[in-house]
Amino acid sequence: MTPYETGVEICRTVNTAGGRALIVGGWVRDRLMGHSSKDIDLEVFGVPADRLRDLLSAFGSVNTVGESFTVYKVCDIDVSLPRQESKTGRGHKGFAVRGDPSMTPDDAARRRDFTINAISWDPLADEYIDPFDGRGDLQRRVLRAVDRSTFGDDSLRVLRAVQFAARFEFALDEATRALCRTIPLDDLPAERVWGEIEKLLLRARRPSIGFALALELHVIERLFPELQALVGCPQEPEWHPEGDVWVHTLLVIDEARQRIEDLPYPQQVALMLGAVCHDLGKPATTAFVDGRIRSLEHEEAGVPPSIQLLDRLNVHTLGGYDVRRDVLGMVANHLKPGMFAKANPPAGDGAYRRLAQKVDLELLARIAKSDCEGRGGGFDCSAMDRFLERARALGVQHAPPEPLVKGRHLIELGVVPGPAIGEVLRDVYERQLDGSVADFDAALDLAKRVAKERQLY
Repeated sequence: MTPYETGVEICRTVNTAGGRALIVGGWVRDRLMGHSSKDIDLEVFGVPADRLRDLLSAFGSVNTVGESFTVYKVCDIDVSLPRQESKTGRGHKGFAVRGDPSMTPDDAARRRDFTINAISWDPLADEYIDPFDGRGDLQRRVLRAVDRSTFGDDSLRVLRAVQFAARFEFALDEATRALCRTIPLDDLPAERVWGEIEKLLLRARRPSIGFALALELHVIERLFPELQALVGCPQEPEWHPEGDVWVHTLLVIDEARQRIEDLPYPQQVALMLGAVCHDLGKPATTAFVDGRIRSLEHEEAGVPPSIQLLDRLNVHTLGGYDVRRDVLGMVANHLKPGMFAKANPPAGDGAYRRLAQKVDLELLARIAKSDCEGRGGGFDCSAMDRFLERARALGVQHAPPEPLVKGRHLIELGVVPGPAIGEVLRDVYERQLDGSVADFDAALDLAKRVAKERQLY
């Protein structure tokens, strides 16, 4: 059975036992918006916790996710009792939560963040329970807090407003907007912040909507001062008619979002973070030079603030892939594809191979193309396509060439292990990168000559 079919069967079982089970949360919202959703959450009324667990055991193994407030996971479905929550301290853990099967669906919905997430659906009766007019807000394309008196109890809701506004392209209603500006955000751990930023970057068609709202709500100022510094930082109008660095960055983020669909998830994250960080070096380097606005060496200057931003999000590796390495590589080298195109004499194969030691050239080409297109149009950005074509032709779009000669080969020749072996290998590899050594035999002959010259055997 599909999760939905299993969920309906659980609803029938609960109904037979004298209770009522409703599908709640994002699945209902997505259904009303015509979107598919895999995750199903059920809320069960009128059945005590121990009896509910017995009923669920008929569907497979039951894992308790939240003992104090009774959330069970069965067949990838979260089944919970309605909850009573009271704030006991700061932070997302500062709640006293108790499952209460005697609550009504209307009372249970009051703890939800936005009205569009406070709609439940009874699949047996085909009935929506919508005490806060979430369906009306869906039609109006508005995000509105369910209960303004408790909305700020979980400060993460401010970031949820940002990513929902971008994902659904909804407006945030004025009362909720004003409320969000007053909610402190200094109790949010990096992991929770990144969870919402990740959704903003990867699930929104135009993440710029969320970043623009985050600026209005003072989220950028409070959580990401490195990005706040871009606001008002001028650019040379001839090359950046779109406006300041902040405006440009939002355009680049949207351009990058159009270029991630065929990438694995970790590389999607890297490219989007590269777009966010690519010009963080401009505020420190922008100056008027000979009557024009210049940001000389802003690529390298962008690395330290990018590290600070990635630290704030606690982003390092994903699935063994070094996200941070490629984000910083894109920041430090995002002008290189355009520079290679203008180089005279033309950039050689060795330049591509050496650059591949610093960053994934596939990602670099995509961020450079996004950077070029994110200037308001009218610019020729074909150089980035040619850059990627050549990187692919050389087979270095994702990594530099593997060294032809390795330490074991020198040891087999009788070279004593030690630092000198590394020096020989570096010399040979540099020639390999240049292209003057193209196969193993030639590389080994060179290694022999270098080792002999240095009297290593």
